[in-house]
Amino acid sequence: MPNIQQKLHISSIDYDCRSYAVKYGLGLEIAEFCWAQHIDKERERHIKNAACQIEGIDNLWFHAPFAELAPCAIDPRARELARLRYRQAIEIAQRLGINRIVIHGGYIPLVYFPETYVEKSICFWREFLQIVPYDCTIALENVMEPDPAMLVEIVSEINDERLGLCLDVGHANCPTSTLPPLEWISPMAPYLKHMHIHNNSGRHDTHNCLDDGTIPIREILDKTLELCPEATFTIENMYCERSLEWLHSQGFLEY
Repeated sequence: MPNIQQKLHISSIDYDCRSYAVKYGLGLEIAEFCWAQHIDKERERHIKNAACQIEGIDNLWFHAPFAELAPCAIDPRARELARLRYRQAIEIAQRLGINRIVIHGGYIPLVYFPETYVEKSICFWREFLQIVPYDCTIALENVMEPDPAMLVEIVSEINDERLGLCLDVGHANCPTSTLPPLEWISPMAPYLKHMHIHNNSGRHDTHNCLDDGTIPIREILDKTLELCPEATFTIENMYCERSLEWLHSQGFLEY
């Protein structure tokens, strides 16, 4: 029976994340700075909060700010803002001793042509990687991309080990996705570093527990472990206890 205990993280959107991580020997994904105002206002307090959460825990990811940030933006000023926030995210992550960072791809349907999204993203990441430490990993996360093709093209064209992909299976089950989540894995497999796991009904990104929705989480995990044995996972629930219980019932987690 497969076990993902050493690969599993809890997102800090669950306020009890640390207690679960300590109890079950899991990692954490710090979401404290998903909201950019935490960088600009009382930054040191938020860094201290994050440091307390991760104390004694070595298996870590860091989620960068995402609202209104588009590395693929046509307006150069918008790209400058994305560059600033991602640089700040890396600096804060380094202070916390974290070298793995999730960043949203930034695609918006009906705003960006796919060709423009890919072209602008490639230019952005080629330039930005020049300031990224060599021991740092960035995983681009799907949000409103219709399928994996654009993200795969961006990462394959950049061809830098520091830049990989994060598959969010909940986002892949929302109306903007044209493929079911299970069909996203194979195309992303050569570049898949990380996965966000949660469930929904297929209508909204509700971040339900793993057993509450139409996403076949069992099949998702089995296929990912087969094709991407080095990939890691984060439970993104506001209350993750039920998801942990489900993973235990399926043999993915030991108590």
